[in-house]
Amino acid sequence: MKFGKRLKQQVQETLPDWRDKFLSYKELKKLVRLISSAPPFLNGSSEYGKSEAEFVRLLNCEIDKFNAFFMEQEEDFIIRHEALKQRIQKVIDTWGATASQPSEAEYKEQMGKIRKDIVNLHGEMVLLENYSNINYTGLAKILKKYDKRTGGLLRLAFIRKVLEEPFFITDLVSKLVKQCENMIDAVFQQRKKKRKTKGEKQ
Repeated sequence: MKFGKRLKQQVQETLPDWRDKFLSYKELKKLVRLISSAPPFLNGSSEYGKSEAEFVRLLNCEIDKFNAFFMEQEEDFIIRHEALKQRIQKVIDTWGATASQPSEAEYKEQMGKIRKDIVNLHGEMVLLENYSNINYTGLAKILKKYDKRTGGLLRLAFIRKVLEEPFFITDLVSKLVKQCENMIDAVFQQRKKKRKTKGEKQ
């Protein structure tokens, strides 16, 4: 599958609020085609220089867009992750087996809601990792296309810059994904312990 189609498919499958945050691949591709179709005598001219500067400006705008969105999501994930940990502890303290007024029904209901919220958060964080990956791939492809069609040398320097950008560095999100998986396991363990304790009392 061509990259343009793969990107379009990913955009369609993502969360509605995220759809305008992806790489404007089609527009950049059109600009590359326009620059590369300029008459040969314009290469090296001020007009050609302006076109290349516009292309670089658009790429930088795209990177700013990725970074702003990525950092906003990252911050939101940290807050939601912390809130989920607090909710789990509150449910254990309020309705768990060792609570002063344990309630199997209330415990199960609340833990079920929390589990659903953890799964949703986990899914969104995985989507953000994919977002980072596909936008990086798109930038690399459009730069390769630009260099190939124009004889330019933008790709290497630009990719070096991209590797330092916030949207490319997914370590924190990957760590949160793992912590969410551990959290789901912990919730299940608590439910198993609760059932076991109830069985022992009978």
